[in-house]
Amino acid sequence: MQTHQVKSKYSKKKKRVGRGGKRGTYSGKGLKGQKSRAGHKMRPEFRDIIKKIPKKRGYRMSVARSNVQEVNLGFLDKIIKEGETVTPKLLALRKVIKISGRKFPEVKLLASGKLTKKLLVKDCQVSAGAKKRIEELGGQVLG
Repeated sequence: MQTHQVKSKYSKKKKRVGRGGKRGTYSGKGLKGQKSRAGHKMRPEFRDIIKKIPKKRGYRMSVARSNVQEVNLGFLDKIIKEGETVTPKLLALRKVIKISGRKFPEVKLLASGKLTKKLLVKDCQVSAGAKKRIEELGGQVLG
């Protein structure tokens, strides 16, 4: 027989209460609910904020993306008269480009297609090839 096997004649069954000190059956946790359970963890608010941010790559870059619409010289030749001034406003009125909100988008003229008319280009970006073709026909590209 071992010492741990010895039983007292007058042993009393102990009341087994919630773990964590001499604080009674609930060990200071109160009654029921998430906070009274073992292993409870409250989710931090910052985690919820992080989880709302999209995971996909480049989600912030959509704001910084430029709104440049491209127009070919061949298409301009069909819709614009000889000696007319080409501006983003004129192109929007002729429904060549789309307006988003109140702002006119930036327009870039590209050299593809055949140009036969003299044009004056204003407030548009122009590729090197397009600029060369416009100036060959006696047209001008202004700022």
